[in-house]
Amino acid sequence: MSVLIDKQSDSFLYQQVIELVDAMQTSGTLRPGDKLPSLRKLSRQLNVSVPTVKQAYIELERLNKVEARAKSGFFLKAAQLDINAPKRASFTRRPVAVRCQTLIEESYEAVHSPNVLPLGVSHPVMAHSPDKMLSRIMRRILSQAGPKAMAYGPMDGFPPLKRQITQRYLEQGVEVEQSDIVITNGAQEALAIALQCVAGPGDVIAVESPTYFGILELIENFGMMALEIPSCSESGVCLDDLQDSLAKHNVKACIFSSLINNPTGSCMPEEKRRKLVEIVEKRKIPLIEDDVYGELAFSEDQILPLQAYSKKGLVITCSSFSKTAAPSYRIGWLVTHRFEQKAKGLKRALSCSSSLLNQMVLTEYLRSGDFDRNLVRLRQVLKQNKERMLSLIAAHFPHGCCVSKPQGGGVVWVELPPGHDAIEWFRKCVEIGISITPGQLFSASGKYKRCARISYGLPWTEKVEQAIIDIGQIACSLRKH
Repeated sequence: MSVLIDKQSDSFLYQQVIELVDAMQTSGTLRPGDKLPSLRKLSRQLNVSVPTVKQAYIELERLNKVEARAKSGFFLKAAQLDINAPKRASFTRRPVAVRCQTLIEESYEAVHSPNVLPLGVSHPVMAHSPDKMLSRIMRRILSQAGPKAMAYGPMDGFPPLKRQITQRYLEQGVEVEQSDIVITNGAQEALAIALQCVAGPGDVIAVESPTYFGILELIENFGMMALEIPSCSESGVCLDDLQDSLAKHNVKACIFSSLINNPTGSCMPEEKRRKLVEIVEKRKIPLIEDDVYGELAFSEDQILPLQAYSKKGLVITCSSFSKTAAPSYRIGWLVTHRFEQKAKGLKRALSCSSSLLNQMVLTEYLRSGDFDRNLVRLRQVLKQNKERMLSLIAAHFPHGCCVSKPQGGGVVWVELPPGHDAIEWFRKCVEIGISITPGQLFSASGKYKRCARISYGLPWTEKVEQAIIDIGQIACSLRKH
């Protein structure tokens, strides 16, 4: 490889290293998300000094072509092509009744159809599944606990699991008592319980827009009204719009994802999260945080849940292990504080208890340290997948489309140019065996008709790459003149 470096050239050696990396990207030898050769390895291969390679990598980082990760090295980023972030939605001036179940049913049917590649479902843990570790733990627990593992568990959760969750919050500096935690059947049950703790039929619930469609379906089924608050695809819900809405409407509760939003992947800055809690608690309005993706944030800085900023106990946290360990285990939880008794009563009425065996497995998975070790690798894989997907979207989707730059999680939010219809796009994709999620699912009032959510949270293969190219080509063919 050293023949590629010409020490007699007028060009600086570090600049030649940069040109080599660019050439490797162009040829496909290096793809977005790939780790660059170590400083020492490339130094030996090119017969140049380590400082020369390091200078090249630092310059590539300055040019936003690579990313340095602590204790990991340098990683190639997606080409910085001319792609804008999705536009902020218009402000909905009044609460609306939700009518989204029909489209949700169609989307779910597509996701679970045989031989359909599920780019429409958000299962980020499948990108680096811990299934073998969990299987070993389950076999050991069944051997040791026997029939006890198959019995009903305590109504509000297996105490050792609650203790593990409490310790994780305490390690973040968030004060949570074990009695504050109620184990649920996934985050969806946690959200259902939280909503019924603070609101009833006819009440107005403020949601960010776009928001997870499961929240909208709950609001629809409970006979509540949704008030959409515009959000930015980078920094989350717009606080000025929120304050304006709270001043004009009798909002009973808010539901937001301040850490990693689904579908945009936005992450609200710390001061903005602190301000959000201050705004709602000043008005004595309960705030439900949907925090299923918080542990999948790509930032190396610690990001605290909204619980950390609550002074009046009005924040209810809903989370689960579905995105970080095992979707099929259906183990989630609430952090309830002042709503503890009502939450426990609702849990008892809804499902009595959650799977004891699955709780026992997750307890040991957390206690062993395997959960955190897999989480580190999962975040790396997801970040790599994100870079590859953004690169393919830039190359193969219609000119003028806008794409979110996720700060964590496993999905991107795509806005097609005017003249496109995302539902038609979704249906055409299903015809060739690929599912995406149309944007209208993420709005109570039918916004985002040109948008879709696409998942990169799955093992990356040539089939996945070709699928992204194929759905881009379909989008290019659908524009109406």
